Amino acid sequence: MTQNEEKVAPEQLDEQQQQAILEKFDRESVTRSPSNKSVAWFIAAIAIFYSLFHLFITFNPLPELIQRSAHVAIGLVLIFLLYPARQSSSRQSIPWLDWLLALAALATFLYLWKEYQAIMTTRGGIPNTLDIVFAILAVVLVVEGARRVMGWMLPILGLVFLSYPFFSHYDWVPDRLLTRPYSISDIFGQMYLKTEGLYSSAIGASVTFIFLFILFGAFLAKSGMGKLFNDLAMALAGHKQGGPAKVAVISSGFMGSINGTAVANVVGTGSFTIPLMKKIGYHKNFAGAVEASASVGGQILPPVMGASAFIMAETTGVSYGTIALAATLPALLYYLGVMAQVHFRAGKDNLKGVPKADLPRVKDVLKERGHLLIPIVALVFFLFQSIPVSYAAVYTIVLTVIVASFRKSTRMGFKEILEALVDGAKQSLSVMAACAVVGIIIGVVSLTSFGSVMTSSIMSIGAGSLFLTLFFTMIASMILGMGLPSIPAYIITATMAAPALANFDIPTLVAHMFVFYFGLFANITPPVALAAFAGAGIAGGDPMRTGFQALKLSLAGFIVPFLFVYNPAMLMIDTANVAVNAREFAFPAWTTIVSIVFTSVVGILALGAAVEGYFKVGLNWFWRIFLGVGALCMIIPETVTDIIGIVMVVIAISINIMQAKKQNQSYSLS
Repeated sequence: MTQNEEKVAPEQLDEQQQQAILEKFDRESVTRSPSNKSVAWFIAAIAIFYSLFHLFITFNPLPELIQRSAHVAIGLVLIFLLYPARQSSSRQSIPWLDWLLALAALATFLYLWKEYQAIMTTRGGIPNTLDIVFAILAVVLVVEGARRVMGWMLPILGLVFLSYPFFSHYDWVPDRLLTRPYSISDIFGQMYLKTEGLYSSAIGASVTFIFLFILFGAFLAKSGMGKLFNDLAMALAGHKQGGPAKVAVISSGFMGSINGTAVANVVGTGSFTIPLMKKIGYHKNFAGAVEASASVGGQILPPVMGASAFIMAETTGVSYGTIALAATLPALLYYLGVMAQVHFRAGKDNLKGVPKADLPRVKDVLKERGHLLIPIVALVFFLFQSIPVSYAAVYTIVLTVIVASFRKSTRMGFKEILEALVDGAKQSLSVMAACAVVGIIIGVVSLTSFGSVMTSSIMSIGAGSLFLTLFFTMIASMILGMGLPSIPAYIITATMAAPALANFDIPTLVAHMFVFYFGLFANITPPVALAAFAGAGIAGGDPMRTGFQALKLSLAGFIVPFLFVYNPAMLMIDTANVAVNAREFAFPAWTTIVSIVFTSVVGILALGAAVEGYFKVGLNWFWRIFLGVGALCMIIPETVTDIIGIVMVVIAISINIMQAKKQNQSYSLS
């Protein structure tokens, strides 16, 4: 460690401390480390095979059912070997029951592989007794695997949905929920023998590109991308007012976009940025909240969006390029809102940045590690050239290895490549397990009428009002997204909540973007604010207070989705003459885009000042409310509200600047 690094990284958490915090707030980090070296090597070999299998099927695809069942089965084998049944269980050895469960998981794939032709042709998809036995086994193993990786929340939700068709035909069931009777054969045949259950489109997305982008992130991590983002953010913003907090926002945003894992991102980057924020004077709750808000927001930030952009493209049929473009302005407004509050809090508390002499220089950072940005630029280029997403992911993985070899400090040897293959496989397990359980939900929705029931229920509660329907869709999305990784959270909300908005002729992309935002923000919304709790764990703050502080920092993220529903031009698409299910959109007039960008940016900055109660000097309660109302008027994309908002903001800011000048004059006289 250099002298400069020692100055700017006080009290940085070591690996053991980071792991302890991860295990406390992130269930998927509680893994075994077998003391038997042969067993450890065996597990690593399975993980390497798992990664290589996905690289192989990218260019040599198997039948969908076979491909997806292999993905689930091998993933479950790794889960049962890596994750103890209880957090208190031994981490050094694997009990015989877990070996047995791993073999049973593999058997669910081998049976489908062997019987595939008979299932598809001779039996015509109608299950026999043995099919049902293996189907029940597969469901039980998926639920148990998900419980080990993620805890009880999602498995319980999956079991609740699975139970529905068993009793949905009884007289005591409310009329709205009544269905025809379903047999065990109907239910478990749907789950195991079709691509509308365990092996649904959610697992299909996990197989074809989610896994590959997680693997891409693992290779980037091995090349030192995290250090590049940290050093570059320090060089650009470390010396500014409240610099370390701005560093956290920038570095966590970029890393969150690539890895898509909010809690792990909080711990990874927060172990560096949070102690630094506390050192210059930020309160520990605020420091933890900044890291949490920035890490969660990375998943709405193009180009990668934690791989959610590709799921959205698959689900909606809208091209990746359109989704990335549509997500850009809302994501930038979100980060501008976080950055504004960070800046004004620093001004209010007179918090300075790190001296420039103690910081790396942009030129030096780019010279040492700037070449690592090439794969990300290449990825965007590939995707905009309409190269298949899975191909683009593989190409960028290979390119990462090549580019990293340009300098000794980033070069990956054979050992590092194998470690990246292992890390990618392990990091994919939580998403795989979650997507498989989501498949149970999708299977029940496909088999029954529950999806339309959910839609009509939201509509009924909304009483025909678009705003109320949006509000209750927001609540439903946040509840469904509690404690879940971003991708399964989006898939669930897109299945259950987004269809309610179609009844108001809201374009498909707009509806999906709306539920996507609120499914993500469950991670920073108490009582289940896992990202905020992890930030509090590092900062030594109060978890709930940190959660509410993160909620305040993310205020723009709760406002913007409502705005782009009412005016989709904020997504830089023109839907005025486009049908609700249109797949592609035209650009609005450039004057419209400029107007929206200007008013939204000024409005978000003014909102940040109102929330923090500070611009050049402190704002009393009257001017905070006055400025806040003006800010909201500017953010709402309507001409009349824009004019009102501009007038109010100009008045409030002008008076605040004059007050600042008077204070400065009085200080100089004294």
